[in-house]
Amino acid sequence: MRVDARGLTFEVRVGGPADGEPVLLLHGFPQHSGEWDDVTPALHAAGLRTYALDQRGYSPGARPAAVEAYRIPELVADAAGVLDALGVPAAHLVGHDWGAVVAWGLAAAHPDRVRTLTAVSVPHPAAMARALADDPRQKARSSYMALFRMPGKAEKVLLGLRAAALRRMLGGVGDAARVARYADPMREPGALTAALNWYRAMTGSDLRAVGPVTVPTSYVWSDRDVAIGRTAAQGCAGHVTGDYRFVELTGVTHWIPDEAPDRLAEAIIARAGR
Repeated sequence: MRVDARGLTFEVRVGGPADGEPVLLLHGFPQHSGEWDDVTPALHAAGLRTYALDQRGYSPGARPAAVEAYRIPELVADAAGVLDALGVPAAHLVGHDWGAVVAWGLAAAHPDRVRTLTAVSVPHPAAMARALADDPRQKARSSYMALFRMPGKAEKVLLGLRAAALRRMLGGVGDAARVARYADPMREPGALTAALNWYRAMTGSDLRAVGPVTVPTSYVWSDRDVAIGRTAAQGCAGHVTGDYRFVELTGVTHWIPDEAPDRLAEAIIARAGR
């Protein structure tokens, strides 16, 4: 379905029982709401109603040109605006990768809108900022961001030779068909630039400005994640004052919703209390 919020039009995949407790699902880079397709059946069976959002830059009707339009406060406001448009006063919140950053931001700024939080892969933004400043290994893991922040060059590198580099980056999600499912939409005019603008708009001050989270929270991290190291993952606990669970998935890479959907669904259901 299409949802109008904040002067933009967002694509939202809706599923599960109509009277189920609402769950807002926020995807990461360079994917889309389809990354939750293997997770949601278990959530629906548990009685949860899911709303998987194609976020700013990924929904064709929500693709502003200015880099500044992709700062974290704007992304957080989008999630709140979509909940308003759906008539959902408060939801269980689940976010993966960049979607986790948005989820952390919404839970910190508007705890009244968030029943529970399940953040996947990316820890609290302030913990991430600290690791980027103090941990040489995390700096090395995040070195790819320097390319992503280069307008024009990043697009050329990632999309050249029929998006060969982008497809290699997505290799962990599964077979060639699943890789193509995410890579092909990024080849549409303007799509990759909009997705990369999330990185280009990111600032250390915006990461550090995300406050402590008071709602019941689970953070799901995988020990084979090449982007997020253990220092950042373990630093997350210091930014949650509500009930907190650290769920470590062994033998799983960064692409948790694709690679371990059943284990992730179990963690979400355990946190949502259903």
